[in-house]
Amino acid sequence: MGKKRSGGGLSPTQQAAKFLGVSVLAGAVLAGIALPAAGALGLAAKGSVEGFDEIPANLKQPPLSQRTTILDNKGGAIATVYSRDRTVVPLKNISPYMQKALVAIEDSRFYEHGAVDLKGILRAINENAQSGGVAQGASTLTQQYVKNVFMEEAGDDPTKLAQATQQTIGRKIRELKYAIQLEDKLGKKRILANYLNITYFGEQAYGVEAASQRYFSKSAKNLTMEESAMLAGIVQSPSRYDPVNDEEEATKRRNVVLQRMAETHDISQDEADRAKEKPLGLKISRPQNGCITAVKGAGFFCDYVREVFLTDPVFGKTKEARAKLWNRGGLRVQTTLDPQTQESVQASIKDHVYQTDKVATAATFVEPGTGKILGMGQSKPYGFGKNETQINYSVNRQMSGSNFGFPTGSTFKPFLAAAALEQGTPVTKSYPAPYQMPYPKSVQTCSGKPWVNNGGFTVENENESERGPYALKEAMAKSINTYFVQMIGDTGMCPVMDMADKLGVVQGNGDKLPEVPAIVLGSKGISPLTMASAYAAFANRGTYCTPVAIESITAPGDKSLPVPKSSCSRAMTTKTADAINTLLSGVIDSGTGKEAGLTDRDNAGKTGTTDSRKNAWFVGYTPNLSGAVWVGSALQNVPMVNIPIGGQYHAKVYGADTPGPIWRDAMVGALSGKPSPDFNLIDIPDPDRDRGRDGDGDPDEDPGQGDGSPGSNGNKNPFPGISLPPGVLGGGNGHGGGHR
Repeated sequence: MGKKRSGGGLSPTQQAAKFLGVSVLAGAVLAGIALPAAGALGLAAKGSVEGFDEIPANLKQPPLSQRTTILDNKGGAIATVYSRDRTVVPLKNISPYMQKALVAIEDSRFYEHGAVDLKGILRAINENAQSGGVAQGASTLTQQYVKNVFMEEAGDDPTKLAQATQQTIGRKIRELKYAIQLEDKLGKKRILANYLNITYFGEQAYGVEAASQRYFSKSAKNLTMEESAMLAGIVQSPSRYDPVNDEEEATKRRNVVLQRMAETHDISQDEADRAKEKPLGLKISRPQNGCITAVKGAGFFCDYVREVFLTDPVFGKTKEARAKLWNRGGLRVQTTLDPQTQESVQASIKDHVYQTDKVATAATFVEPGTGKILGMGQSKPYGFGKNETQINYSVNRQMSGSNFGFPTGSTFKPFLAAAALEQGTPVTKSYPAPYQMPYPKSVQTCSGKPWVNNGGFTVENENESERGPYALKEAMAKSINTYFVQMIGDTGMCPVMDMADKLGVVQGNGDKLPEVPAIVLGSKGISPLTMASAYAAFANRGTYCTPVAIESITAPGDKSLPVPKSSCSRAMTTKTADAINTLLSGVIDSGTGKEAGLTDRDNAGKTGTTDSRKNAWFVGYTPNLSGAVWVGSALQNVPMVNIPIGGQYHAKVYGADTPGPIWRDAMVGALSGKPSPDFNLIDIPDPDRDRGRDGDGDPDEDPGQGDGSPGSNGNKNPFPGISLPPGVLGGGNGHGGGHR
C-alpha cells in the first residue's frame, strides 16, 4: 500500500474523515451491539471530533523494558535482572512461521487493510449482534500494538495501567488515531516486529524472544510451525492458554491457530493436520531474574550494584528517574567483581562457617589504589528461606545492609595509631599500660568541650599477665587495650575523628562516629566494606580511595552511560602509612594474628573481638588486596563462647582463630598467580621490656613518663598524668570491647 512516510502522510482533515467512518463503529463493537450508521455518526459528531483534534500528533513510544545483564570484570555473567523479561530482536531473527501464525490468528487481513479494518469491524458487529455479547473483536494488529504501548508506558503503576486498558470510547479514539499515524509512519513489517517484541506471552515473558526461551529454551528464529502456533495462540489470553499450567487448553488453542494458518494458505491442510497430532514439546526454562540467581555466591554484590544505581545521582537527579532507567533495563553492567577473588571468598566461607550455624560471617575484599570491590560474600545466602537473608552484612544500611554495622573491637586501633603518628607521636611511644585502669579523667574533643569520665569507666586487657610498660610495636602486636586508652587520652578525639573522616569510616547507619574514647576499642558498628576500604589506604601508602562496584554500563544502541568513579585522596603521609604497615605486619608475624598470616608474601592485619565475644574480626591486607572478615550474630545476641562454628568447637572465639583463617584462605586463592609486591617497612627498635622496673621486675613500679624514657619522674603512680581514685584498680566496666 503506497503509504507516505514522515514529512507527508494524511492531512488532519483526511485523518478526521477516515476516523469518523470507524470510531464509533469500533465503540459499538466494544458495547457488543450494532448501531445504525446515522446514529453512529451523530454520536461521533457530538463527542469525538473535538477530542480527535486534541490528541497529540505523534504517539510517544517509550523504550521497551528489557533484561539487564550484570557482568564480572572478565565479562562473565553474574545475574540477569529485569522488571519485564524481554529481549528485543529484529524481524529477521524471528521465525517466518511465528510471523505467519500471529497474523493468521490475530489479524489475517493485516497486509490488506489500513490501520483500521472496516470489513473486520462490520463482521464483528454482526457476530456480536447475533451472539448477544462480545464474541469477536475488531482491533487490528496496529491497534493492538498501540494499546500495548499505552500499557508499557504505564509500567507497573496500577492506576496508569487501568487507564491504559479501560474500555472507553475515549481510549479507543486515541488508539485509532495513533494506529492511523503508525501505519503511515512505520509500515507493516516494522509494526509486526514491534508487536512481536512488546506483547505479553505469559509466564513473565514479554516479547517473542523471551517467550521462545521460556517455553522451548531456544531462540525465536528457530521456532517450528507448531511451536509458533502455540505462542501465537497465547497472546489472546496468556492466563487461559498458559501451557505450563494447562497443557490441554494450550494444545486446543494451538490447533485452532494451525487450522487458521491453513485457511489463510500459510501452510497446507496436510501440514496443519500433522502438526495438530504432535505434542507441545515444551522445554521449560525457569525465569532467571534477580540477584537471587547470581552465580558464585555474588547475590549480595549484585544487590549492592543495584543499590548503587538507584542511589547515585550520576544515574539521574531523582530517585524516580534512576528507578525508571533501571526498570527499563536493557543494560550491560560491567562490574569490578573479580571471579577468582569471588570464588576464593565463597570457598573459604563455606569451609569455615556453615549456613546453619548460629552465627554468620561476611567478607569483602577491595583493591588498594582503585577502590574496586573484587569480592563480597557471606555464609547466609541471598534468599527468602530458612538460614537465608536479603540483608547484606558487608555494607551500610543505606545499601540494604545491617541497621548499624557491627562493633569492630581492636581493629579500630590502627586508626588511632595513625592519627597519633600524624600528630608527631613517635613510633616508639611507650605507656605504662597496666592490666586494668580507668579511662582518662577527660579527653579533648573537636568541640573544645572535653569528654569527662563521670561514670568511673575502666578498661582491662585480655589477660592479667598483660602488664606494661609497652611500646607501640608490642602493644599493637598484643592488642593491649590499656595502651590505646592512654594513647587516646594524649592524642585527643579530634585527630581520631579527622583520620576516620579521611578513611571514610562511618557507622553502619551512615552517622559519624561519636566523640567518646570507647571507639578506640571498637564499640561502634561499622561495615566490613568500610573497614576493608579504610585498611586499603594503609596498603596504598596513605591514599584512601572510595569503594566502587561498576566499571562501565552500556545502554541499548551501544550507548555508554556515565558511572561513579572512585575518589582518591591522601589520608596520611607515606611515613605514617609505612609505620602502620610495619606495626600491623608484626601483628601477623608474632602477635595476635599469627594464625591468619600468609607465608609467601608481605601481609599485615589486625584482629578484634568485642564484649561477650558477640563479634570477631580480622582485617588485613597485602600491597595489592585488602579484606575484612566479620563473624557474629546479625542480631548481636549470640556470645561466641562454647560454640561450634563450621564444625569446629570454640571455647572462646578470637579474631585470629575464626575470621583470621577465613581471611587467610580467601587471600591465598584470590592472589594465586598474581604479583607479590613488598611493603615499604621501616625499622622500629624493640625497647628493653624491663627498663623502668626495679630489680625484681615488679610491673607496679615506676615505668616513666610514657615517652619512652625510663623512670624520669620518680613517681610511684603507675599511670603518670592520671589521678586515680582509691580502689580504682578493683574493677569496673565500660571498656566497650577491644579484645583481640
